[in-house]
Amino acid sequence: MSDSYVLAIDAGTTGVRCRAVHADGRPSVSSYREFTQHFPEPGRVEHDAVEIWNAVRTTFAEVVASEGTPTAVGITNQRETVVAWNRTTGEVHGRAIVWQDRRTAEHCERLARDGALDTVRSITGLVLDPYFSGTKIAWMLANGVPRHADVVFGTIDSWILWNLTGGEVLATDPSNASRTMLFDIRTLGWSEPLGDLLGVPVSSLPAVRPSSGRFGVTRADGLPTGVPVSGIAGDQQAALFGQACFRPGMAKNTYGTGSFVLMNVGADCPTPSPGLLTTVAWSVLGADGTVDTAYALEGSIFVTGAAVQWLRDGLGIISSSAEIGPLAETVTDSGGVFVVPAFTGLGSPWWDPYARGSILGITRGSTRAHIARAVVEAMALQTRDAITAMETASGRRIEDLRVDGGASVMDLLLRLQADQLGITVRRPVDQETTALGAAYLAGLAEGVWPSMDAIAERWRTDAVVEPHESGSPERVAADALHAQWLRAVERSRHWADH
Repeated sequence: MSDSYVLAIDAGTTGVRCRAVHADGRPSVSSYREFTQHFPEPGRVEHDAVEIWNAVRTTFAEVVASEGTPTAVGITNQRETVVAWNRTTGEVHGRAIVWQDRRTAEHCERLARDGALDTVRSITGLVLDPYFSGTKIAWMLANGVPRHADVVFGTIDSWILWNLTGGEVLATDPSNASRTMLFDIRTLGWSEPLGDLLGVPVSSLPAVRPSSGRFGVTRADGLPTGVPVSGIAGDQQAALFGQACFRPGMAKNTYGTGSFVLMNVGADCPTPSPGLLTTVAWSVLGADGTVDTAYALEGSIFVTGAAVQWLRDGLGIISSSAEIGPLAETVTDSGGVFVVPAFTGLGSPWWDPYARGSILGITRGSTRAHIARAVVEAMALQTRDAITAMETASGRRIEDLRVDGGASVMDLLLRLQADQLGITVRRPVDQETTALGAAYLAGLAEGVWPSMDAIAERWRTDAVVEPHESGSPERVAADALHAQWLRAVERSRHWADH
């Protein structure tokens, strides 16, 4: 199947990319469309689900026009974002509520006061935070979405799959289901008790099928018909798969809109860990009908690349995102400036929805270069916080970190990250690992790649950054920077009114 390719649909937070991943490793072809970000009120973030589907259909068709019909299709997506629609008519009920949205913070707080946290943690591996889908669905039901047998709620992957298959398949995979706060990560099924707790009928949720395995075939107008859709994973789990982190203890960080550190912890579901999430990494349907499931610990950092966009669009400090690295390198340090980008609260390990962004340490001598460098430093410092919690919880030292995402092109960031963590940082040649993961999951199911070992052999290193030696001036300075960072974080916490 050397001439075959898998089409990966990567439906992210700000746009959709369809990419052809060829079995023989030839250069990739892709098409991209941004879609609109809606901010109706402070703390609220919404998307138009129809606009997202139109972006999928357009980019899918453009790749097919160049490369022909794919052997299989894989889907990866922003995970906790929720769409409500009628499975019979296709009518969408309002806008999708995005993972960044904080409107259900008070609901989560009430649940915590009522003693629900331990139950949620033990069943789902998550925390009570508006980040996750369950309270978003509850809000929809309380604000106009009808309780009707034909009304369904799904993450973006299930919305795309339903449209791709002409409305025939309503399904998701365990990696996405495990982000809803409605999924039992041990039994791998929807939880009736949590549905009752949140007032969400689990009958309105998609079927859950293995991440790698055939979901259905394409039947959408204007696209090739009969193509197997055989891989689905949430974007961060897809990136873990695309980085070939197949052994327990292997870890990756994706520097995207936010940053997400995931560590493969194997087939046994770990107990909940303070400050971290336990999530399903993926499940693979074998030829013999058995399903192998892998779990991961996750540190979720809500804002990294979004802070760069803010420097560009909100402050006008840079005119393009690519300028931040060169600008930050014009100074040797941030001049004592710290940027805590808690624009939508803080994720791991703090889980504070009431934290807010802050810039501290500004003097008359502070420049836009110092602010830019502080934003880059914040990416590395937040990652250190998450990985420290992860290593403590797992009792396992991460030997190296595989990185991807838009900001990973910055050599400065990789140098800062290596010294903050004291470990090797590796950047792959192909940094679009989210799309790769979706393609690999689908191609594995359809025989494009014979095994996970064959996929691992495709991974290639672009850059390796080693930390300075322990006790060196650089490492001492890194530790001092982190200590100051923790002071800055503390000043940003609990800022907004409850």
